[in-house]
Amino acid sequence: MRDSDRELLKELVRLDISQADCSETRKVLETCPDLADTLSNPLVTHDEKRAVICKLFPEDMQKFLFNAVRSGAVEHIGEILDEYEDILLDKQGSIKAVVRYVTPLTEAQQADLRQFIMDRFVKEDVDIEYKHDPDIIGGFILNAGDLEYDKSYRTGLRLMKDTLQTKATEYVEAPKASKGSSSDIISVLKTEVRDFDVKSGATETGFITRLGDGIARVYGMNSVMYGELVEFETGIRGIVQNLEEKSVGVVLLGDDHGLTEGSSVIRTGKRAGIGVSDELLGRVVDALGAPIDGLGQIKPEDYFPIEREAPGVIERKPVNVPLQTGILAIDSMFPIGRGQRELIIGDRQTGKTSIAVDTIINQKDQDVICIYVAIGQKSSTVAQIVNTLKKYGAMDYSVVVCASASDPSPFQYIAPYSGTAIAEYFMSKGKDVLIVYDDLSKHAVAYRAMSLLLHRPPGREAYPGDVFYLHSRLLERSSRLDDEHGGGSLTALPIIETLAGDISAYIPTNVISITDGQIFLESELFNSGLRPAVNYGLSVSRVGGAAQTKAMKKASGNLRIDLAQFKEMEIFTQFSSELDQSTTDLLNHGHMLTELLKQPLYNPLPHYEQVILLYAAQHDFFRGIPLNELREYRTDLMNYIRSYGQDIISEIEENKILTDDLAERIERILTAFEE
Repeated sequence: MRDSDRELLKELVRLDISQADCSETRKVLETCPDLADTLSNPLVTHDEKRAVICKLFPEDMQKFLFNAVRSGAVEHIGEILDEYEDILLDKQGSIKAVVRYVTPLTEAQQADLRQFIMDRFVKEDVDIEYKHDPDIIGGFILNAGDLEYDKSYRTGLRLMKDTLQTKATEYVEAPKASKGSSSDIISVLKTEVRDFDVKSGATETGFITRLGDGIARVYGMNSVMYGELVEFETGIRGIVQNLEEKSVGVVLLGDDHGLTEGSSVIRTGKRAGIGVSDELLGRVVDALGAPIDGLGQIKPEDYFPIEREAPGVIERKPVNVPLQTGILAIDSMFPIGRGQRELIIGDRQTGKTSIAVDTIINQKDQDVICIYVAIGQKSSTVAQIVNTLKKYGAMDYSVVVCASASDPSPFQYIAPYSGTAIAEYFMSKGKDVLIVYDDLSKHAVAYRAMSLLLHRPPGREAYPGDVFYLHSRLLERSSRLDDEHGGGSLTALPIIETLAGDISAYIPTNVISITDGQIFLESELFNSGLRPAVNYGLSVSRVGGAAQTKAMKKASGNLRIDLAQFKEMEIFTQFSSELDQSTTDLLNHGHMLTELLKQPLYNPLPHYEQVILLYAAQHDFFRGIPLNELREYRTDLMNYIRSYGQDIISEIEENKILTDDLAERIERILTAFEE
């Protein structure tokens, strides 16, 4: 409310205008809709406006209306009167109530109803309005304050129908041996009929005061919680996001068709959540958990809230079990552990999603459940990813949660939280889970759009002030639990898109500070043919060797240092014409390592192959081989080892340790292949 409007409200209080005069004034303004335009029109003289006010409005209201015209607040008179009537009701100790009925209430019933409302709200008086409403079939509905007492036959019949449908479904799906007789069904029906009159009860309600752009401003529901699900009269649901003094801001989870200002809203008493079960595996669902792949309904076993407190430090244990990505450059230098949060960051079209998909494909037979959350992606792009996962048999242990670019901002906002709720369901069963958020840049943009529509104040780059908390409370839920709490783990691979490689922008720096390391992909490297285009200097894993097997740790050796020396020397010698032998050897070794780390799309390498290739590279077994022949050479080498070195492969996979004896046998088979 403006300061001038607040002064006018104070004047109404000083004048002590009656409720009757307020109602009369409102009635005149509603009857003559052009009157407000006339009073605010600068071409109409002051004397003409005064004459109109004196002729049409109650005497006690005229002074207030003169001041409203003078201050240019004619358009706000309705809002000022609303505020004043609320003050008047509080002052008088009365409350408004509306009773909808089919059969008129007797005087005794009306007196009982009045006494009930006064006792319930501890008021001295109550203003009751009676409305005939044949649509409720029978009984009555009482709206008092922000509560609704629904004793209508319409609601009772609907609840009875829902109960009987549920019982019928359970009866049909139950095994034949466990099915009861027809008398059991009759007893259920009798119970429902007997309880018909006591089914409906009190529900806290409100009504829409403003609607638009997927946001509803709702008056009432004084006890509603942040993040609670509410239901609109058309059946669609919303999530409470703003808690204000006299209203709440609700984001709609669906189309607002059929809703208008004044439409009723009912509390559900439940936090926003998602139905979860093992049937989700292999399915594609939307942000609310509803299937969108045309493969039938999913029967939920449990209900998990999308917002949940992260496990405490005491409930966790160290991250020291590797989560193999199958990508040689990552597993050797930036290892990821189960329970870790490793950021994948880079410009668009640099292979960020490919790394995530390769990692999902590599979890086959690793007893890891994978969740892929698509946020703001094109539906065709998500369909291609699903087809790729099906092609490599990865959908059998994966769930895809999709909030595409065509979905409203609230769906894109809750999608990663819904995906995390699904992941936590599997983690609660002791499973290791991998979740990919693709990508959180679009998630932040969706949250910014939603927040601005909710009239939250914008901050840096127009993002709301809590955008850091948006991602921190999401990623903090990734952890590895101790055995007492189930022993499951949740590993997160959030993806962030940068602009022109700027990792110092607002959202990238936020997420970098939350995660346990980042894999930075560079456009120049990608365009030069180095794929995956990992920048070895800016990428890091803060878990490090703790998330590597001992075999991988020993085989990779000083790989990252060798590559750093190679990069420095390459820049230093690019203008030199003559190089000494040691510099030439260092450059050749660097070129060989760079070529070795190139990896085709959707071709993750098993652990043993990575160990053998790195051991061969670090012990100069690839020296002298032309770079254009290296890929074919390593393919032939691994085929040879798979044929004649199964004992070596088995020992690496079982023990994950590179002993001196095993290293000697690897050297012998490498030498045999060379010969």
